[in-house]
Amino acid sequence: MERTTDRSDGPDKVMSMKAAVAAFVQDGATVCLEGFTHLVPTAAGHEIIRQGRRDLTVVRMTADIVVDQMIAAGCVAKLVSSFVGNSSAGSLGELRRRLERAVPEPLEFEEYSHYGMVCRYLAGSQRLPFYPLRSYGGSDLPSVNSALRKVTSPYPGADGEPEQIYVVPPVNPDVTIIHAQRADRRGNTQMWGLTGVQAEAVYAARKAVVVVEEIVADEVVRSDPNRTLVPAHAVDAVVVCPRGAHPSFAQGYYDRDNAFYRAWSHISKDPVRLRDWLAEWVYGTADHAGYVDKLGEAFWEGLAVGEALSEPVNYGRRL
Repeated sequence: MERTTDRSDGPDKVMSMKAAVAAFVQDGATVCLEGFTHLVPTAAGHEIIRQGRRDLTVVRMTADIVVDQMIAAGCVAKLVSSFVGNSSAGSLGELRRRLERAVPEPLEFEEYSHYGMVCRYLAGSQRLPFYPLRSYGGSDLPSVNSALRKVTSPYPGADGEPEQIYVVPPVNPDVTIIHAQRADRRGNTQMWGLTGVQAEAVYAARKAVVVVEEIVADEVVRSDPNRTLVPAHAVDAVVVCPRGAHPSFAQGYYDRDNAFYRAWSHISKDPVRLRDWLAEWVYGTADHAGYVDKLGEAFWEGLAVGEALSEPVNYGRRL
């Protein structure tokens, strides 16, 4: 599968969140939202809700609060994931209602292990037909997911006989959306702290949107090139959205809102309360800046982080 745009390093790719979602997230699309506990693209999920997208297949290794919210808003027809839960703080009420009781309607769910999802991204990013792994041996997952299959190795094993090994299919989303600390205007994207499979998820997709805390000058990116996890040629749009990962955290910018994670179990347990929350905090705000303002500066001061600078690195240069 070829990418559908020519992604040179030249163009300025900065767009508003509203414009990026309108351009790249269509009804019926397969949408990947990645970020492992850290840098969760929450604001992007909220804009998808505001724009009323429907029949989406959402791919996310760790389906958490933002996925619960998107399901409650009627955006999601199918979920592909390896973990569902409220990040050690409780449960996801809407997701559980859909899966356990099909209330108010069923949700299609395709389950993998964490490493199975990693391998799907690897296969997708490398345009491979499948990816082999050993971790399904002895697992019950193949009994509930017919996409987990075995192939015969073309090479003999230790006993001289060909080995049967599990494989997973590639995933190639229509669009991948990730959150990161910073990028330049062309899309060279830098992140640090806890990272996941963001780069692989971007390369697996037909289109990619990167949401960042801030835009920085080219010189900043060039001064520390090893922090560039996603290069410009793989990015279609850059969205500047400060505090856009809340209630998750952005290392060096703001802390995790643990109180909200705990509160969400109670909010999502009650369908009426959940929909009231969406009405007030998502539909009732024009954009993420409105959401941030509604929380107030005193709230954000409570999530402020102190300075913890890394040591400088001397990359060296010719004299």
